[in-house]
Amino acid sequence: MKSFKLAGLGILILLSAVSCSRSKYAKSIKSPVEYVNPMIGSGGHGHVFVGASVPFGFVQLGPTEPVRGWDWCSGYHYSDSVLVGFSHTHLSGTGIGDLGDVLFFPVQDGSSTATFSHADEKVVPGYYSVVMRPSNIRVELTATARAGFHRYVFPKKGDASVIIDLHNGIGWDQWVDSKLVQDNDSTISGYRISTGWAKHQQVYFTAVFSKTIQRCMITGDSIGSMTFKNEGESDPLSVKVGLSAVSVDNAKLNLKTEIGSQSFDLVADKALALWNNELGRIKVDMLDETATEIFYTAFYHTMIAPSVFCDVNGDYRGSDGKVYQNEDFVNYTTFSLWDTYRAAHPLATLVHSDRMKDYAETFMHIFKQQGKLPVWHLMGNETDCMVGNPGIPVLADLVLKGFLPDKADQEEVFKAMKTSAMLNERSMNLLKQYGYIPYDKEPSNETTSKGLEYALADACVAKVAQFLGKTSDYNYFHHRSESYRYYWDSKTHFMRGLSSTGKFSEPFDPFFTAPGKGDYTEGNAWQYAWLVPHDVHGLIKLFGGEKAFVSKLDSLFIVQGDLGKDAAPDVSGLIGQYAHGNEPSHHIIYLYDYAGMPYKAAPRLREVMSTLYKADPDGLCGNEDVGQMSAWYVMSALGLYQVDPAGGIFVFGSPIVKEATLNVGHDRTFKIIAHNNSKDNMYIQSAKLNGKPYTKSYITFKDIVDGGTLEFEMGGQVSSFGALATDRP
Repeated sequence: MKSFKLAGLGILILLSAVSCSRSKYAKSIKSPVEYVNPMIGSGGHGHVFVGASVPFGFVQLGPTEPVRGWDWCSGYHYSDSVLVGFSHTHLSGTGIGDLGDVLFFPVQDGSSTATFSHADEKVVPGYYSVVMRPSNIRVELTATARAGFHRYVFPKKGDASVIIDLHNGIGWDQWVDSKLVQDNDSTISGYRISTGWAKHQQVYFTAVFSKTIQRCMITGDSIGSMTFKNEGESDPLSVKVGLSAVSVDNAKLNLKTEIGSQSFDLVADKALALWNNELGRIKVDMLDETATEIFYTAFYHTMIAPSVFCDVNGDYRGSDGKVYQNEDFVNYTTFSLWDTYRAAHPLATLVHSDRMKDYAETFMHIFKQQGKLPVWHLMGNETDCMVGNPGIPVLADLVLKGFLPDKADQEEVFKAMKTSAMLNERSMNLLKQYGYIPYDKEPSNETTSKGLEYALADACVAKVAQFLGKTSDYNYFHHRSESYRYYWDSKTHFMRGLSSTGKFSEPFDPFFTAPGKGDYTEGNAWQYAWLVPHDVHGLIKLFGGEKAFVSKLDSLFIVQGDLGKDAAPDVSGLIGQYAHGNEPSHHIIYLYDYAGMPYKAAPRLREVMSTLYKADPDGLCGNEDVGQMSAWYVMSALGLYQVDPAGGIFVFGSPIVKEATLNVGHDRTFKIIAHNNSKDNMYIQSAKLNGKPYTKSYITFKDIVDGGTLEFEMGGQVSSFGALATDRP
């Protein structure tokens, strides 16, 4: 991606620490932020956020288009050219639309509609600009964690206006209540309450204009129009907007603390520098420039969320709707856990160790406020979206990796995990009664997926119980973690729905998939045959041994079949029946390592990375899913993937980096070097760890975060690396 020069910025795109200018005698080295192309995934089914934000910021300020269907879940799709305004909250990569709070729309000469061209857009991390047509108003946006900053350039001399819309949102979001108040001659404040995917959203705001408001018209406490004098292009209007989920006073405090009297240019430069710093936690030398662009854009997308969900003074709105104060941690929201437990959270444990304690604290406070760990948390609301107990693997992983060293904290975490796993909701009553979830007792279907997800979560509870020496709890949850065996059909070699009388569901079509129908969640029998990441060797035994296991795994990437007319659009990115566009497939290629055949994984991994990730708007083969789709690429490009969601065993794949350096915290780095790496040299021939021969086809979390160097010798020939039983994960 070419480096953008930001129109209207009075100072360089980056502070000197981020500058890419070099002596003509020095090698030109780009900064990580210069490789980011935020438009990747903005078309197709990617659903990514396009706009201005800072890493993990509450505010995602960007363009909002009219919602025309599923592909507008983020409020923006590359195929569109119509604008309804610029709102301060968006989702990135979800399959459901929501948010779109506090929408601003600049107008002149009464123009109430706006279109745009991508040729008039500029977008880099922390900055977005566009020219609205036919008014020719230039809009520039930047942000801090809790505040947005607008700059509008009106082309003509004469009155100009800004409309604040508190009524309309994105997707499922529906207005409930709002209030607009003019505080003084340059400030408007208020709140917006809505319902949708998150049942009860509260957003408070204050907006400070750089000019005196000449006229303020408020309609129904949800639409306001502010008019200003304008002298033309040399007389831009700036608007600083603070947000809070707690109160208008806190929104004002957030704005004063994070922006205050700073200029637009300085805030934009700081946002860009923040992104460069975070992206710099991984420094890579890739096989080519395009791969580098995809890599850093993917890493960027993993840091749109989770989002900070507390004010600068620590206040936040809890899952019970109450306001909590001074609890001495950073509270977060937007946890798409069914997706992100697989790669996004394991990646974060490697390169964002400084945030892990706050993630754990957030989970525990959610547990105390709603009586269970988060499932899919949004704006302080439990949406209960997706199946299983996906908060458990994330929290268990943090315990087992040592992020919670205090014994009392570990005991509290285990209590939260056990309590959440023993509730009688979301089919768990049936699991406790039958040992599995019978399809004839569960009217909402998808029982096989539910059971498999509960089994892997139960395995995580068992691991923490074992870690804490709780033998009885370990035995109970370990037994439950083996409940996946109930669904196994030894005749077809698929996981199938089972009735309360022990009969498999009929008719059976391993290709069929439909939302809310059948035995599987956003997938079919081919994809769910492998969802036993916590006991892969146990799964191999069910197949009857490695030969049958590998034969079936080989066929997954070849077999073709009709998914049915009602197939979920999430089941995408197909290679045979391997569906990379949805998360249940993400660990599957790495299962070859467990059978001692990493060489079979290599060409499949290279195929996915080279064909299903592209440096263009339609660059993702499925939903970004709040960072998971991109985290898979980041991890796989490094040659590592955590198949088992808790415990920190990272399985080797086929790296596409020539060299990578990870900042793993505590002033340590972990370097990965892939000698002789190329498009054809995809197979690991041998490895060294800290200069010593290393024969295992996996590495532990501890070995990585202790710092050091992992070296791969790559080659074009299939090798026996990782074949011995003692070298397998």
